[in-house]
Amino acid sequence: MDKEVGERNVMTEDMGIRMQRMCGEGRDKTCQQEKVWQAIKREAKEHSEREPMLASFFHATIIKHDSLGGALSYILANKLATPSMPAMAVREVIEEAYAGDRCIVESAACDICATVERDPAVELYSTPLLYLKGFHALQGFRVANWLWRQGRRELAVYLQNQISVACQVDVHPAATIGRGIMFDHATGIVVGETAVIEDDVSILQDVTLGGTGKESGDRHPKIRSGVMIGAGAKILGNIEVGEGAKVAACSVVLINVPPHTTAAGVPAKIVGAPSSDKPSLDMDQKFKCSQTFSEGDGI
Repeated sequence: MDKEVGERNVMTEDMGIRMQRMCGEGRDKTCQQEKVWQAIKREAKEHSEREPMLASFFHATIIKHDSLGGALSYILANKLATPSMPAMAVREVIEEAYAGDRCIVESAACDICATVERDPAVELYSTPLLYLKGFHALQGFRVANWLWRQGRRELAVYLQNQISVACQVDVHPAATIGRGIMFDHATGIVVGETAVIEDDVSILQDVTLGGTGKESGDRHPKIRSGVMIGAGAKILGNIEVGEGAKVAACSVVLINVPPHTTAAGVPAKIVGAPSSDKPSLDMDQKFKCSQTFSEGDGI
């Protein structure tokens, strides 16, 4: 038992280092928190004037707040509140996390930008903040992850459960997730305890980043930057999906996927290469098969 606790403590320390590194590397990104917030406030005021029936809604969620963090904490708290832990208490926890780690709200701004840039159905910066449960689940995870790293694991797991109930997304609070992430549609996404998702990754609904059920310790996938994972894909075990790779919808991946390749099938095989360096950005769901695969030597 002592060995297991020691391994978990080391994993938590490593996770904190990875999170700090991801935060530092993202400082030069064009997604700027204040510009995003000003765009959101402008949109909310326009919507409030155009649709008076929703004026109080836009005021409560956006217009009355002074910052993106203030609006986000209000929205998340009301979404995750329960009779035993009302919105006011949840918001106190969220704001404590924001004060303890500036990267959380910075990452949220980048996640908003990612969604607007990649999802053709999303034209406004306010849309993810107000309506998209994948975004809400991701931001709830970021708070739970901060709690986990502070040693407040009971509260972290409590929030994980509430996020799962409210958003149908189950991400272990010990997972490591970068910024510029899009959980598209999001229903049924599962991310295991030791999974790593680097920056600029797009994941569609019903994706599992899970273990094989046979080992403990570091047992979940490592998803490198620029990866796109199609709907229903299952990636299992301590394997790596390399930078700029693509995983086709409904694939079951049990092997390492080299950078800038496409994996497809059950079980998945390498079938070709994406049409761009970062498939997560263009969200092209099609893939070109290699000659061997097209002749029936693949799926």
